[in-house]
Amino acid sequence: IDTRIGPITLAGTRSETGTDVLHHLVMDGQAHAPDPSGWTEDPGAFDDLIGQLHGYFAGERTRFDVVTATSGTAFQEAVWAGLGDIPYGETWSYLQLATHIGRPTAVRAVGLANGRNPVPIVVACHRVVGADGSLTGYAGGVDRKRALLELERPR
Repeated sequence: IDTRIGPITLAGTRSETGTDVLHHLVMDGQAHAPDPSGWTEDPGAFDDLIGQLHGYFAGERTRFDVVTATSGTAFQEAVWAGLGDIPYGETWSYLQLATHIGRPTAVRAVGLANGRNPVPIVVACHRVVGADGSLTGYAGGVDRKRALLELERPR
């Protein structure tokens, strides 16, 4: 889909009940992007999520209601779950996130796991910043991180 931060590809599966399950949200040029070989296009997939994303980019939605299925280590999954606790419009430092998941000495590992988040935006890894508030790292690029934080900034 086309968005204000560039093209986004949604990849996943459909459950036996017909529910779309999101495995990846990939931004054009994103670091650590999955290999799309074997993916097939389904124009009817993720219609609801596409609407939610358009609402998010219009400033009308602050949370996503989508089933996700990520595949990471237990530590990565803990980091990604912790990202869901960062409120819309707020930022946490890597140390805050590490402390939140009970691993205050694992700040660097939290940063690495954050960068491997397979469903950015939906699981808002862009809300994690450096201890001094700097926009350090983002798999989608710092310009996108800045744009997403600006979008979420209270008015």
